[in-house]
Amino acid sequence: MEGWEGKRVLVTGAGGFIGSHLTERLVRLGARTRAFVHYRGNGSWGWLDHSEVKGEVEVAAGDIRDRDLVARAMQEVEIVFHLAALVGIPYSYHAPASYVQTNVEGTLNVLQTGLERRIERLIHTSTSEVYGSARYIPIDEAHPLNAQSPYAASKIGADKLVESFGHSYGLPAVTVRPFNTFGPRQSARAVVPTIIMQCLTGDVVRLGNVSPTRDLNYVSDIVEGFIRAAVAADAVGQTINLGSGCETSIEELAKTVAGLTGKSVVIECQEERTRPTHSEVERLVADNTAARRLLGWAPSIPLEEGLKMTMEWIREHLDGYRQGVYAL
Repeated sequence: MEGWEGKRVLVTGAGGFIGSHLTERLVRLGARTRAFVHYRGNGSWGWLDHSEVKGEVEVAAGDIRDRDLVARAMQEVEIVFHLAALVGIPYSYHAPASYVQTNVEGTLNVLQTGLERRIERLIHTSTSEVYGSARYIPIDEAHPLNAQSPYAASKIGADKLVESFGHSYGLPAVTVRPFNTFGPRQSARAVVPTIIMQCLTGDVVRLGNVSPTRDLNYVSDIVEGFIRAAVAADAVGQTINLGSGCETSIEELAKTVAGLTGKSVVIECQEERTRPTHSEVERLVADNTAARRLLGWAPSIPLEEGLKMTMEWIREHLDGYRQGVYAL
């Protein structure tokens, strides 16, 4: 893709799952990439520690809740990809204030600094969880928002702040709304690596509710959507779903992964892994018409191919997963 050579970009949340993949893609496109990573006492840059491009990235460590550090990281930047967030749904039941502080107040810091720095574009990361259980299928961007977890509520708040800064101040922002993303580097708090890890190490897969359906997308496809959202002329001011339009139940997913391992596994539902009754999102399936029209984007990696690539990565990194432990 042309136009990125020498472009000055910032990725917040660059040490995380999607953020690290996006950072690598931007470097390979020729962008002058700065990575804002969460400060850790041991000096870790998250997944960027293991990246082939880490020597080509300028890293700023800090906390998205600290506006001074955010402002410093956004100096002389043209485009900002904002991914920094707390994302685990189960943990949001235990620590809702942390989600408001990180996801809402952190986003406000990025928005206010973006205005001051007069950035060319902000690409803000939403989530399909803001829709709650589908009221109609497929879910388009006009679907009502329904916060069924504190995490979803914090992301709705962040999304609406971005929307308001576009209307109130003319901030050139695009909100991308990825549906369930999976791939290498994802933690076991997400369902795909949880299933894969259990299938690789045993004969029992322990899950919560297995009837909900999800729209599953390989991480490289989602990264491509972010990249296109940063350059598409008609994307500013828009919220855009990134999803396949296909739904897979958690039970079907577990059986597919088991089949790829060649194992016969038993699926057990555990109460501790089950969301509160009214918090469970039953169906998520994207309408990606806007992404196709505005970005020329559509997913290219079939589900089974993505699962195979993810499985091979997890197989090589099993020591990074705590077997037998439910990760919030």
